[in-house]
Amino acid sequence: MRNDDGAGLAAVHLWQKTYSGNLKSPPITVEQAELPGLGLLNLMEGFDAAILVDAVQNDAPSGTVYKLNESDLLGFDKSHQTAHGWGVVETLQLGRKLGLDLPSQILLIGIVGEDFSPGNTLSPSVRSALDRIARVIEDSAKIILHH
Repeated sequence: MRNDDGAGLAAVHLWQKTYSGNLKSPPITVEQAELPGLGLLNLMEGFDAAILVDAVQNDAPSGTVYKLNESDLLGFDKSHQTAHGWGVVETLQLGRKLGLDLPSQILLIGIVGEDFSPGNTLSPSVRSALDRIARVIEDSAKIILHH
């Protein structure tokens, strides 16, 4: 991990601890992909919807949360990239071109990080945003499940 790169994982763990018992039907599957790249396609195949939670790098204040659907992601310029080299946008584009059975509804919850140097500590601004991010995950899951 690279410090704030762990923001998505931390937010999902907090969501699971705080809210996941609220959503029992239909069942929700939570998968962890520390370096998603092309492996993300395998994790999403066959699902109706997916919520991806990941750290992003851009000029917004750290702790800022973006909620983007797939069409928003296609317009997500390189200054708003995920913290991984091969990003979500490129992965989804490839999966669609290959005709894979990807979810019809994909949402990315992006958390702006501050420190991506080697380590496993979240910056204070990202750490203080985790409760809010977990709530965004919960609200998004409810919306997706009720469509």
